[in-house]
Amino acid sequence: MIAIRPMTDEDWDSVLRIYQEGITTGNATFETSAPDGPAWNKSHMEKHRFVAEIDGKIAGWVALTPVSSRCVYAGVAEVSVYVGTAYHGRKVGSALLEKLISNTEAENIWTLQAGIFPENAASVALHEKHGFRQIGYRERVGKMNGIWRNVLLLERRSKVTGIN
Repeated sequence: MIAIRPMTDEDWDSVLRIYQEGITTGNATFETSAPDGPAWNKSHMEKHRFVAEIDGKIAGWVALTPVSSRCVYAGVAEVSVYVGTAYHGRKVGSALLEKLISNTEAENIWTLQAGIFPENAASVALHEKHGFRQIGYRERVGKMNGIWRNVLLLERRSKVTGIN
């Protein structure tokens, strides 16, 4: 059974390990190394961080980053969802996104967005399953290990704010 709960400081080592697994794939993020705990905490919204546990072990995590500090964008956030490689295919990502979406609907977040490498088909499918739709394609937006990478832009509009 998957249990979803708010992320705590005690979870950082597991969150970091799972994040590093994603970095190692080369298809999860442009980052080449995980930040330290204080830097990560500063950039992610405190009320919107959750971990998934299976048999007492952290299997994945989800968190939001604000897209802008301007007040007009207060309800727009970028999603990060990572699942440990040992837990792929066990619906951990779905459980995390369901919790995040429920949480953001209650907190008046009106747009969730994600930037995903096209090669990460599992992530694209996961987001689409949970109401995200592709709204753009950024060609050669960043260079990674000497190779230009493209990014799909996906968004999910809130069902409760009336702007979907």
